[in-house]
Parts: sequence; C-alpha cells; structure tokens
Amino acid sequence: MKGRYDVIVVGGGPAGLSSAMAAAMDGASVLIVEREAQLGGILKQCVHDGFGLTRYGEVLTGPEYAERDVRAVRDLGVEEKLGTFVLEAERSDDGVRLTLSNREGIHHVSASSLVLATGCRERTARQVQIHGDRPSGVMTAGCAQNLVNLQGMCVGKRVVILGSGDIGLIMARRLTLEGSEVIGVYEARQKPSGLVRNVVQCLDDFGIPLHLSTTVTRTFGRGRLEAVEVCQVDERMRPVSGTEEIVACDTLVLSVGLIPENELAEQLGIEMCPMTKGPLVDQHYQTLAQGIFSAGNSLSVNDLVDYVSEGGERAGHAAATHALAANRRAKNLVRVEVGERLSSCVPQLIDLNGDLSKVVFFLRSDGDYQGGRVILRSGSREFASKRLRPVHQAETIRLEADLTELDGAMVAMLIGE
Repeated sequence: MKGRYDVIVVGGGPAGLSSAMAAAMDGASVLIVEREAQLGGILKQCVHDGFGLTRYGEVLTGPEYAERDVRAVRDLGVEEKLGTFVLEAERSDDGVRLTLSNREGIHHVSASSLVLATGCRERTARQVQIHGDRPSGVMTAGCAQNLVNLQGMCVGKRVVILGSGDIGLIMARRLTLEGSEVIGVYEARQKPSGLVRNVVQCLDDFGIPLHLSTTVTRTFGRGRLEAVEVCQVDERMRPVSGTEEIVACDTLVLSVGLIPENELAEQLGIEMCPMTKGPLVDQHYQTLAQGIFSAGNSLSVNDLVDYVSEGGERAGHAAATHALAANRRAKNLVRVEVGERLSSCVPQLIDLNGDLSKVVFFLRSDGDYQGGRVILRSGSREFASKRLRPVHQAETIRLEADLTELDGAMVAMLIGE
C-alpha cells in the first residue's frame, strides 16, 4: 500500500465501486478502503433479482450486479484494502489524511480527493422504542438476510416482521420460501413504506397479511423470543389503549428505516442536510469541504442501486478531476430549495462555475399522490419538468436539467393534478 493517492474511496459497495471505477478511468491512482472481507456491500446478500434494469437494460441479482463493478475496478488496477477500518480522518492543505487499521497494523494514507461512500445502517428495536425482555431472535431485516442468504441459517419458525420497508417485504417472501411461517407484517403508518411491486410480489402473492396502523410495542421471552405485543396506533403514531394483542412467535425482524453512516463526514466538519441526513453537495457531488465528495446511501437513501451507481460515477469523475487539476477554479454556489410536496433533493447546491449542461436531480415526495408534475424553477423561469402518475414517496424521482443559463437560486416542487 502506497502512502499517497489521487483519490481514496471509503466504502466498497455499489457507490464506492462506481466511484473508484470512474476515477481510475480518468487516470487517477485510487485506493478503496472497505471494512468487510469482500467488496460489494449489501449487494452480496441480495440474492433476489430486480437490479440493473436502468443501468444495464437487464435484470440481475445483487451479487451479479456487484461482480460487474468488482471486475471492472480490478481490471483498472484499483488498489483495495479489505478488512480495514478508518480510525481517523483529517483535512490538510493538500487534501485529506486517513489513519487506517487492519490485521497488518496501523497505516497512514493521504489523497487529494476523498469519496465517502459509507452506506447506511439499520435502526434497531431500542431506536424505535420497543420495550420488554431482551431475548435472542430479535434482529434487523439486513441481519436476517445475511444469516439466510450468506450463512445458510434458519432464523426462526414463526416470524413477525415490523415495518414494510423493501428489505422487510423481500425477507417476508424469502423466509416463507425457506419454510418459516411469516405471521404478518406490521406497519405503524397508514400506508406501506416499500415499493408497491414488493407489496404485491412479496406479500399478496404469498398470502402474508399486512397490518397497517399497527406496531410492536413489547417483546417477551427468556433466552429465546416467545411472543410480541402488537398494538394499533393513532394518526400521531401513539399506541391506542385497549387494542393490545399478544402474538406468539420466536423471531422478530425489524425493517424500520435506515440511518446514513456519516461519522467520518462529521469528523471532517462537513455541513449536513437535515432532510437527507447526508452531506450538502453540488452537482459534482462535492461537499462544502474542498476535495471531499459523497455518494450513495450515505448521501441520501436510494430505492434503486442503479441510481446509487450513477451518483457514484459522477462523484468519481469529479474527484479525479479535482485531484489531477493543475489549477482549481473558485466556486460560485447557489441553493436548490425544496418546495411543496417534496421532502428532499440531491444536489442541494449548484456551482455556477461548474458543468451545467446536464445536471441530474434525485428527488423524493413527502407522500403518495395520484399524479403530479415535478418542476425545477428559478424565478419565473422553468428549467425542467416531468409528469408523474402516480407518485410514491418510497420511489426516487430522477430529473435531468440543462442549467447553462442559470444565474440564481432554484426551487424544486411537485405540483398536484
């Protein structure tokens, strides 16, 4: 391992792999730092298909999708350090310095550009205030997916799933196929939080009941989970007294949301977006810290890995350009505000001195709507629009815009029909 690189990518999942590939294709020397023993991120355990249709025009499983990028970065000579953790990150006059730890010891590396592609972690039972005993058999959906798909283990015979996120829905089907009885999926919201196609293909097709406006409030069991208490909730997500019901089960799988992993970004003093919980970035995925870029689910949680890879590629190209530039131009940033019916927007900033010919925005609605038109506007001028029917808050809206004549702040909004 060298001490100095043009670009260091932290995270070897889909965003990190596409970033490293793009930077290497531009001639940069690249190092990937990955804490797991293999590259691929969460895709390694996603043995179901549905990946790659946007990027490759074909349907792939998670491992098949990841393997294409793994082969590509290795063919390009990208250096990789697996089983390696970042202990400390600090900014310097010529880029960033990282302190790494692995079985070989402590290492110090530096680079002109850093891409943060650290992904997400799942919320746990304590983070959603489930009370009671602390027996075995309570796990996140990602943990269950790993145990079943990679370790070949049976996680339980009678399973309750809390949360209708996509991983939870997919695991309801997977566990059923493996012989477990999935008693039901319980969702505190009034509508499912996962994609409609996953509700149909993973629950309806297998006769698995979905209980809306209902949550798990307590666990029971000594040693192993024996039962959970479920309870209906009101419009403010508060348990409704008198609706409690005890459900016998030996496993509780939690699919209750993702938290972007941004401890390194915070350590580097990078300004964060309160809506996405990731860094503020411009159209080149550069944060407000010069030479530091962010991509993937640590920037904003995505529903399609194809979009993760697209953002990673843009971050990688920009990181290489920054690292190899003889003279770096000054920035001229303007804000992109989130208007009505939208909950988030990436990028949140536009550098007027950067490339404005094809800016790609990823937007999320604040709810489900029968139809609408998403608009990008500056003053009275409309720069881009897209008609949608229907609109689901679990789905990312991708919108391209030519901003070459932009000269001020923008607003993104969803107009109802």
